[in-house]
Amino acid sequence: MQALVLEEYSTNYTLKQLVRPVPAAGQVLVRIKVSGVNPLDLKIKAGQAAHAKTQLPAILGIDMAGIVESVGDGVTLFKLGDEVFGMTGGIAGLQGSLAEYAAVDADLLAHKPKRLTMREAAALPLAFITAWEGLVDRANVGNGKNVLIQGGSGGVGSIAVQLAKAKDANVFATDKPAKKPFLESLGATFIDYTHYPVDEYLQEYTQGEGFDIIFDTVGGTTLDASFQAVKTYTGHVVSILGWGTHTLAPLSFRGATYSGVFTLLPLITGIGRKHHGEILREASQLADTGLLIPSVDPVYYTMQTIEDAYIAFENRQNNGKVVIEI
Repeated sequence: MQALVLEEYSTNYTLKQLVRPVPAAGQVLVRIKVSGVNPLDLKIKAGQAAHAKTQLPAILGIDMAGIVESVGDGVTLFKLGDEVFGMTGGIAGLQGSLAEYAAVDADLLAHKPKRLTMREAAALPLAFITAWEGLVDRANVGNGKNVLIQGGSGGVGSIAVQLAKAKDANVFATDKPAKKPFLESLGATFIDYTHYPVDEYLQEYTQGEGFDIIFDTVGGTTLDASFQAVKTYTGHVVSILGWGTHTLAPLSFRGATYSGVFTLLPLITGIGRKHHGEILREASQLADTGLLIPSVDPVYYTMQTIEDAYIAFENRQNNGKVVIEI
């Protein structure tokens, strides 16, 4: 098979011919059609993601969509020809999706949503799993709750907006003014964080009570602002970027709670992988009922032009999730 191999950090990938993997017990051999690009991929490639425990040389690519080629012993949920998607590797010594084939843990897979293309399906796994773990598993999002998504137009943020809407929450999203039409098209009430300080939008949208759930995708000062904007006693802040130094005093003074989400943990530890497959089955149901539509960049990139894709992503020239045709 052909695969893109990263041999040293901060260098271009090398396109190589490698031996096609064979699925072990509990694994599925997938012929990969599309690989999804996440900000983490760029950080790993640059050697700036020690938490991903990458082992060079490596085949990166965390998300993928493809077709089942064969299954190992004990696999019953998938068969030859099934279209699948998942967050299956690219970290911690696990082969990623920048290759024509990958043997992956069947627990990490789900059947691809019928209403989505391969490109759209490959754009979902990491973002949806992250949003689900934060909003559903940690914060118990539900009917009538006031939910604030910090950084609502991003890859994870836009999925979080749709997930919260699907759970019948009242959804608000902070971002720059240029993102207002997009966020409103997803059903969120837009908040211009460049114009409104926390105390003003807290008063305007919650009458000063605070938001029931705040899902932070930005970190830094935005996470600090979230601690000030959460509802007293019952409010919950979830962040996917807890880097930096923060004071928990504003959160404590409100009697509110905080959770962190580290979506890579099941891939690194091997523990909890089955839940990832379960979450992706939820994604398929939402997509097939029209409640979940990923935004995918219209530019087609291939294994030969992946460096162009990364440059466009890094320079924020993309319009939606960047994916790579395999």
